[in-house]
Amino acid sequence: MIFTEAAAKRAKEIIKENGETIDTKLRVFVEGGGCHGFSYGFGFEKNVLDDDTITETDGVSLVVDSMSIMYLETATVDFVSSMHGDRFTIDNPSATTTCGCGSSFSL
Repeated sequence: MIFTEAAAKRAKEIIKENGETIDTKLRVFVEGGGCHGFSYGFGFEKNVLDDDTITETDGVSLVVDSMSIMYLETATVDFVSSMHGDRFTIDNPSATTTCGCGSSFSL
């Protein structure tokens, strides 16, 4: 999994804005639902489980649970600013179809 510098920078900014400490991590997960069967989710937390996969960029950790990593191991987590707004994105070459907004996919 690739965790871009842009995503790490924005995660670090959000962590700081919320008064959290650097031990707060960005968690990415996959859950059932969405218009294509699966959807991506993001959150911030301090807990890391023994079977989590951790990727670090610029001092910020990205955490993925053991079930979600099966779907995300070749993915890139990025942060983009566009006329549609600012958001974290996932480019997942394993997905066979995605929705227009990029938040759901199927394999």
